[in-house]
Amino acid sequence: MTNPSILTIILNYRTAEMTVRAAEAALREMADLPGEVLVIDNGSGDGSYDVIHKEAKARGWVDSGQFRLLQSPRNGGFGAGMNFGIKAGLSDGTAPDFYYLLNSDAFVEPDAIRLLRDFLQTNTKAGMVGSYVCGVDDTPHATAFRFPSIAGEFEGAARTGVISRLLRKSIVALEIPTNEIQVDWTAGASLMIRRQLIEDIGGFDETFFLYYEETDLCRRAAAAGWRTHYLPSSKVRHVGSASTGMKEWARAPSYWFDSRQHYFAKNHGGLYAATATLALVAGGLIWRLRRLVQNKPRTDPPHFLRDLINYSLRALIKPGRQSRPDPKLTAVPPEELK
Repeated sequence: MTNPSILTIILNYRTAEMTVRAAEAALREMADLPGEVLVIDNGSGDGSYDVIHKEAKARGWVDSGQFRLLQSPRNGGFGAGMNFGIKAGLSDGTAPDFYYLLNSDAFVEPDAIRLLRDFLQTNTKAGMVGSYVCGVDDTPHATAFRFPSIAGEFEGAARTGVISRLLRKSIVALEIPTNEIQVDWTAGASLMIRRQLIEDIGGFDETFFLYYEETDLCRRAAAAGWRTHYLPSSKVRHVGSASTGMKEWARAPSYWFDSRQHYFAKNHGGLYAATATLALVAGGLIWRLRRLVQNKPRTDPPHFLRDLINYSLRALIKPGRQSRPDPKLTAVPPEELK
């Protein structure tokens, strides 16, 4: 591949103005790269499609040959929306060499896309590579991770120094790497994927409405022999959770519990999933005791442990997803993405 093509996919859900800004930054970086920027309106139902189309036309993008806007017929979540874009491919009907997934509230810095492409072009065993992501105030965001585990669930919930030191090799979020590094998984806010990987293992598992979908994709990629990397020289600024409202959770949403349960059960089995939940509850109780003794502020959503226990009990009584019926229990296979 002398000059491989890229399809940048931006998924919009009721963040039209921010999506236009993200597309503008991506188009600037794609100007000298073969490929297109594809914006998917993921069933927003609030007029987002019309707003984005109007802004794109006013900026001359519609006739540029490097921009497309498509409407997904439903909001099936992040993975379903990205699968919709992957299946759409380039406007000439071909598939790109690389898919670049970019959040609608993420803004690429100079050369961010090119650096990811060049890395995958050079490192043929790498199937995916993610960027360094920071906030608009330059605060680094954790985007390089180990796979979740029972020990990792306990450590992450306990948030206690001695436990974290004992379980340091199980801590899910890595310290922000300063150099390129192979990781278990990286966040989907800015993630480039090799087409061959998608052809090998298929797209996202659409059972995950939101959260854990990229974790699962990276695990499946690893099982197929592909590596995932983190490249800090590729930099992206991320507002964070603009379309999900994660920072403003009044309660943890049911789809978070769904995704967590499905990830552990799918990849490790039901007994492991139940044990991981017990570890999370035990760690959470330790943190709650520490909060009371040391008067620390609450950092979890309200009633988190209660909701987790209630959800887990319902899952034991009636296995399967609790919040949405008729799940697709496997990833979208490669042939459906062609």
